[in-house]
Amino acid sequence: MMMLHSLVKWLARASAVVGGIVLLILIVLTTLSIIGRELSKAGHAMDGWLGQAILSLGVDEIRGTYELTEAGVAFAIFAFFPICQFYGQHATVDVFTGGLRPRVLAWLRAFWEVVLALVIVFIALRLYEGMQRYLGNGETTLFLQFPVWWAYAVSVGAAAVASLTAVYCAVARLAEAVTGRLILPEV
Repeated sequence: MMMLHSLVKWLARASAVVGGIVLLILIVLTTLSIIGRELSKAGHAMDGWLGQAILSLGVDEIRGTYELTEAGVAFAIFAFFPICQFYGQHATVDVFTGGLRPRVLAWLRAFWEVVLALVIVFIALRLYEGMQRYLGNGETTLFLQFPVWWAYAVSVGAAAVASLTAVYCAVARLAEAVTGRLILPEV
C-alpha cells in the first residue's frame, strides 16, 4: 500500500509540474503573439522609417496561438486535478459541516471522494471516446493543421492520471472513515 501511495503522490506532483510548464509556455506564447500583433499594427499605422523598420522585422501575431492555447489549457486542467485530489485541496463549503463530529465528517468526505472519482473517471472515458472519434475522421485545426486528436490524446493522458489518483483517494478516504486513521495528507 505504501508503494502505491508513493507512486500516486509522485504522479500527482509530476502531472502538476508538467501542467505548470505547459501553462508557462502558453503565457509566453500568448504574450509574444500580442506584442507582435500590436507592433505590426503600429508599424502599419506609422509613416516613415520607424514604421518601415518595424514591418521589415517581420513582427506579427503568432499564427495558431488560439489553437495551442485551447489544447494546452485543456491539458493543464486535467494535469492539475491529481495534485488537488491527493492533497484534498478542491474548493469546499464548510458552512454546514463545520460542527460535525470527526467520524461523521470522515464518512461525508469519503462519500464525496467516491462521487468525485466517478465523475472524473466518467469525464476521462468521454474524453477518450471523443479522441477516438477525431482519430477516425482526420479533422485538423484551422491554422496549424495539426490533427485534433493530438490535443485529445494529451488530455486523455492527464485524465488517466487524474482518474487513477481519484480512485486511489476515494479508496483511501473510505479506509480513513473505517479505521479513523489518516492516510492522505492534510494540508
